[in-house]
Amino acid sequence: MKVLFLHQNFPGQFRHIAVYLARQADADVLAIGREQAPGLPGVQSLRYKPHRTASPHTDPYACTLEERVLHGQQVLRLLLDLKGRGYRPDVVVAHPGWGESLYVKEPFPTAKLIHFCEYYYQVEGDDLDFDPEFPASIDDKVRVRSRNALHLLNLESCDLGITPTHWQHSLHPAAYRDKIKVIHEGIDTAKLGPDPMATLSSPNGRVLRAGEPIATYVARNLEPYRSFHIFMCALPRILREHPTCQVVVVGGDDVSYGSRPKDAPNWRGRMLRENPVDPERVHFLGKVPYEIYKRALQVSAVHVYLTCSFVLSWSLLEAMACGCLIVGSDTVQCGRSSGIVKMAYWWTASIPRHSPSRQRRPLPTPQNTPNCTKQHGARHRRIRVRWGREIKFPMKNQASTLAEPGHRLSGDTWVYR
Repeated sequence: MKVLFLHQNFPGQFRHIAVYLARQADADVLAIGREQAPGLPGVQSLRYKPHRTASPHTDPYACTLEERVLHGQQVLRLLLDLKGRGYRPDVVVAHPGWGESLYVKEPFPTAKLIHFCEYYYQVEGDDLDFDPEFPASIDDKVRVRSRNALHLLNLESCDLGITPTHWQHSLHPAAYRDKIKVIHEGIDTAKLGPDPMATLSSPNGRVLRAGEPIATYVARNLEPYRSFHIFMCALPRILREHPTCQVVVVGGDDVSYGSRPKDAPNWRGRMLRENPVDPERVHFLGKVPYEIYKRALQVSAVHVYLTCSFVLSWSLLEAMACGCLIVGSDTVQCGRSSGIVKMAYWWTASIPRHSPSRQRRPLPTPQNTPNCTKQHGARHRRIRVRWGREIKFPMKNQASTLAEPGHRLSGDTWVYR
């Protein structure tokens, strides 16, 4: 079976399934990503670069769609070249959010197209109007509604969709939900877990050790979508009430979602200006290699996961796998209804989603939750075993989905549950 992966930042969410399939003797795996995509050892990758950006004269509501069309055109050129050399994929697995799979069916009409349906934007009720501090304008709402035009094209063109959680599944239009399966991409629990001997060197030279009162916060970038501003508003009180507590913050100063602050280069600078903290106790690591990130979780006593109503982060699941006590936002994707976190021991600080008082509420730590800390650690170790067995690599689910359209791999390996 020939499997083609399309992801502008390949491997992205396809890391585990791509590695798994690349090891199978009867699978031929190829990937296409943008010029900066990191790729994977053992997986042949082709890269593309759009020949231009959207025109400055394009209406702002249509600008994103034009950008995605340009991505799709460039990928189409690669696909036509592959076809001219005799390549015929059986299955194409794509993250369609950047438009790369818009024109897959033109050169390969018989290939089964599987889309990773990550998010369908809502005009009301989720990320757009989550925080009253950042109210959505009518312009924002119209722009988001227009952005869904791409996702509707993607839903119409794919043979099958995959989405990580039941909550994300529920966001998609009812007419398409039957063709979308809930299959999480998985985390590698074999490489994660509590380590009582773990240490982490901070930028100021201090060595932090597992077992010490350490709180962690992690995001790809430090920004309001992951409620960084709420975390920073709570920090002064946490530090004041817990004088021995150390805090480790992992994340960059770019913007993954939303926009930059208007009065500062980045959100870290803006929030430090409003909420000064002791640099000897609050350690900003920036973006770090995975091993350092893992050590940060392993020395952590409390992991703070705050977010608006948006896609669930790998960091939450990986913190759980490392045995961290979790303090999280009271949002639907973090709760038991998500279909993923319902397996976990979910201990929440009950931080309300719309109350300004949340900015002054202390985040619990092991010092003021003594009865749950030991129970929590033991239960998360049990949960980690369950994740390792059932969810670690949902390969049987994912590979069965690849095989369902009529491309079965070997024997009884593929059993969809």
